[in-house]
Parts: sequence; C-alpha cells; structure tokens
Amino acid sequence: MLIDIVIFDGFDELDAIAPYEVLRTAEQLGAPLRAELVGAHGAGTVTASHGTRIVVERGPAGDVDMVLVPGGGWFHGRGVRDEIERGVLPRTLVAARDGGAIVGSVCTGAMLLAAAGLVEGRPATTHRSAHADLRAAGAEVVEARFVDDGDLVTAGGVTSGLDLALHIVEKVAGASLAQQVAREVEYERR
Repeated sequence: MLIDIVIFDGFDELDAIAPYEVLRTAEQLGAPLRAELVGAHGAGTVTASHGTRIVVERGPAGDVDMVLVPGGGWFHGRGVRDEIERGVLPRTLVAARDGGAIVGSVCTGAMLLAAAGLVEGRPATTHRSAHADLRAAGAEVVEARFVDDGDLVTAGGVTSGLDLALHIVEKVAGASLAQQVAREVEYERR
C-alpha cells in the first residue's frame, strides 16, 4: 500500500508526523506499505504551523493507494483555509478518489475533504472544535477518534492520527503487527 501524506504551509506538525512515524515504523517491521511526506504544490520546503520546515522531494503521485491530509490553520493562521481558497489541493483529493485511492484526513484536514465534496452524506470526524463546520458541509459527524467509511477515513483532533495510522496498519498487516508498532512508539491505543 502506497500512502502520500500531503503537507502544505501551515499544516499542524503532529497531524502529519505522528501517522508518518507509525506507518514508517510498520514498514520497517515488515508491513507491506510505504508512506511518504509530499508537498501539496510539489517539491520544496514546507513550513508547518509551529515553524518546522520540511523539505519534500515531490508532490502527490497519481498512483497511490491512499492520500492523507493533515489539518492546521482552520481557526487561525495559514493552512487549511489557504489551501481551500487556492483550490488545488481539494482538486487533487477528488482526482485521487476518482483514481481509486482512499482519501483521509487528520484533525481539520477534514475541511479540505469537505471543500472537495468528499464528505457529504458520509460519516466523518474532525477536531471537536470544527464539528459544527464539518456538519454544515454535509458530513454525518461522528464523535470518535477515527472513522473508517471504506474509501474515506478521518481522524479527530491531533493525536487521533496515531489511532487512525494504527488502524491502517492493522487493516494492511494485521492486529499483531499494529500492536507491535504501538509498543514500539510507546502508544496505548484507544
């Protein structure tokens, strides 16, 4: 399973890095998956919401199995709102879904999925402070750490990305390997 975690200026670090570490740890332990951090607008330097700078080598690929977007900047600052205004990333998400990829989000990254029209009438979650916004976008908001609706997966606020990533590992490589990854990163699944 190939997974692109798409980052953009203003993304929340933990929303992207936590799932990335879980997924890469699973790969190191033998899971048949590969996660990459990629730039929403191609190769270059991306500056996260708390100032972390990450150099990415490419933009989203057209042949991945999953595209995951973090949140950040929905309530203040740059980030999700800027990406919605640009319109490029929401179109990328639609193209990924239309190409057969699972699309997913962590935290307010769900608002990017909403802007792309991918959550309407579907169960989804986001950071609790954005539940009303997600509901207004037509989603059936579920108060949960993560929601798996087949080709749409969403995680609640920030640290729930760990739970979503471990869920993905379990689906791809089994419960035993997911538990091994949880032990490795010293995280107690919820």
